[in-house]
Amino acid sequence: MSADTPRQFHLNAFLMNAGHHDAAWRHPLTQPERITDLSYFQELARTAERGKLDSLFLADGVALWGNARYNAVGGFEPLTLLSALAVATEHIGLIATVSTTFNEPFHVARKFASLDHLSGGRAGWNIVTSGNVAEARNFGSEEHLEHSLRYERAAEFLDVTRALWDSWRDDAAVIDRERGVYAEEGAVRAIDHRGDHFRVDGPLNVPRSPQGHPLLVQAGSSEDGKEFAARYAEAVFTAQQTLADGQTFYKDLKSRLAKYGRTADQLKILPGICPVIGGTEAEARALEDELTDLQVPAYGLQQLSGMLGTDLTGLPLDGPLPELPEERDINGNKSRFTLVAELARRESLTIRELIARLGGGRGHRVFAGTPEQIADQLEEWFTQGAADGFNIMPPYLPGGLDDFVDHVVPLLQRRGLFRTEYAGRTLRDRYGLERPAGRAAA
Repeated sequence: MSADTPRQFHLNAFLMNAGHHDAAWRHPLTQPERITDLSYFQELARTAERGKLDSLFLADGVALWGNARYNAVGGFEPLTLLSALAVATEHIGLIATVSTTFNEPFHVARKFASLDHLSGGRAGWNIVTSGNVAEARNFGSEEHLEHSLRYERAAEFLDVTRALWDSWRDDAAVIDRERGVYAEEGAVRAIDHRGDHFRVDGPLNVPRSPQGHPLLVQAGSSEDGKEFAARYAEAVFTAQQTLADGQTFYKDLKSRLAKYGRTADQLKILPGICPVIGGTEAEARALEDELTDLQVPAYGLQQLSGMLGTDLTGLPLDGPLPELPEERDINGNKSRFTLVAELARRESLTIRELIARLGGGRGHRVFAGTPEQIADQLEEWFTQGAADGFNIMPPYLPGGLDDFVDHVVPLLQRRGLFRTEYAGRTLRDRYGLERPAGRAAA
């Protein structure tokens, strides 16, 4: 982006089954019976692409999130689904969560390189270290790796993965039929990695992909997570409840980049927002109340217990939270624990009220209002140093995404805050990021 080009923000559509509200599946506007229907996700992807959004994102874990008795949970493995969406769309980026704790670098490097080829350079990887003991127990362990050790492993994982992506030169395949040479000698190299966590010879068995490296996204906001993001991430999905908290996070994370030889524009920060949209503010708040009234308290209590690392079963819903552990004692998602605990303390919320507040965004900001009010909120965070863009989390699907694309995006475009047409070919192009030079050529 040149100095004369007005700064515009990035928009990602975070797609989750029937919608982000934990009661969305009960609302008559949703289609929970379609969460394993490819055509459903193709329709959502095309809607997001119609709005010229940068990307769509599929979260993932390697355990069943939530109680299937009370919510439309489970569904597709994301890379499989994104491969199918790659041929149903032309422009929109395709981002999937994959854990560094329960995978191996060669698997992940191969899968994302394949998706990048299949999509013509639109792949992105949301890097997580996992934070749920149920995931560990699906992979032969009784407990999770300790938090800092997970990030130590993740750092080496990224180093290996990037080396594998670079193990082919861009010009490796010469396809010289006369000489009988497909790839020039020395153009495909082993990486010979020997580390504390991984031993990988390489090279990768997929040629270097259109982007070189898929867009690297990260979502952890703990101290370890922020340092990891400053070193590796090119986009960050984050959760803050207030503008002041967003500004603090934004300034903190951007200030860490210089030590890794990076500039502020090489990392985009996208807070999550769950927009409940109505023709009037009263209509939006009525829809928000409808969703809250459909919540199953037992489900919300289980989710809240997991976020806080504290079993809340049997406590009065209309009473306060019990005494909570310190963040240092949490071995799951530390930043989300702190956000939820501080929200409850700051607003003196009962357990029932906290469950209601978390129903739409699980700690991400929920805002109910008209399209103009939603656009105002996004503009304020963007212009006041709290965001480079936003992770849009429709409370219900498909209508919540339709409303955002049809009514909010045009307002943002008229204000000069968001693109009216796609520019460039790859997801890196959309984020204004250079294609990494291949290290195999060195």
